[in-house]
Amino acid sequence: MLKLLASYNKEVDAVVLDNAPQNAIYTSPSIQKEILHVFARKVQNEIRNEIGNAKFCLIVDEARDESRREQMALVVRFVDKHGFVKERLIDVVHVKDTTSATLKQEICSALSHHNLNIQNVRGQGYDGASNMRGEWKGLQALIIQECPYAYYVHCFAHQLQLALVAAAKEVVDVHAFFQSLSNIINVVCSSCKRNDELRSAYATEISHLVATNQIETGRGANQIGTLKRSGDTRWSSHFNSICSLLRMFGATTSGRFGY
Repeated sequence: MLKLLASYNKEVDAVVLDNAPQNAIYTSPSIQKEILHVFARKVQNEIRNEIGNAKFCLIVDEARDESRREQMALVVRFVDKHGFVKERLIDVVHVKDTTSATLKQEICSALSHHNLNIQNVRGQGYDGASNMRGEWKGLQALIIQECPYAYYVHCFAHQLQLALVAAAKEVVDVHAFFQSLSNIINVVCSSCKRNDELRSAYATEISHLVATNQIETGRGANQIGTLKRSGDTRWSSHFNSICSLLRMFGATTSGRFGY
C-alpha cells in the first residue's frame, strides 16, 4: 500500500520506506492499524456526505469473526441526490452479546457517531432470528418504539432460501438424501472422538494418494478439514455440505462410523 501511494505522490515517496527519515518506515502493526482507521474514517465521511439529509433504511446482521468476537455489520440503504438507490456498509461494531437491547444500543450509538438521526429510519431489514424479528422485544420492535415509520422486512435472501428448502423437501428423493446427509454429519461431528477419527482417516487417505501420485500437491492443497453442516438460511451451505462429504467420502465410509 505504501509503495502504491508513493508511486502516485512524490511528497509521500520522499518520506516512506527506504526514504523515511530516522527509520520511520510506518510499517509497525500499530501504525498500520492507525493508517487503516484513517482510511476508514475518510470512507465513512464520504458515505455520510452522500446520505445527506435523506431518509434511510437499516440492514443489520451479526456474526463471529476468526477471533470468536461477535461483530455487527451496519448497512444503510438510501436514495442519493441523483435518485439512485445506494447501499453502503457504514460500520462494523463489536457487540458483547446479541440480545436485542444490546444491538439496539450499539446501532443508536453508531448512528449518533455518524451524525445520523434514528428518526430518519424508514425501514429495517434483518434475518428471522427471534432477537431480531420478535414482535414485542425484538430489535425491530425496539426501533419502532422510537421511530414508528421504520417498518421491518424479513431479509429477502433468507426468505428465498427458506422457500427453496421448503420446496426441495416436497421432493421425496431430495428430502431423503439431505436427511441421510444430516444424519451422517450428526453422527460424525457430534463427538470429538469420532471427529478426530475422521480427520485421522482422511490424513491417512491423503498420504496414500500423495505417495501414489494420484493427487497434486502444493501450498494450501489437501487441507485436513471436517464435514460441514447445512443451514436453512445460509446460501450455498447445502452445496458446501455435499462437497465436504464427497471430498471425505472415503474416510467417512472407512467402516469406523457404520456408513
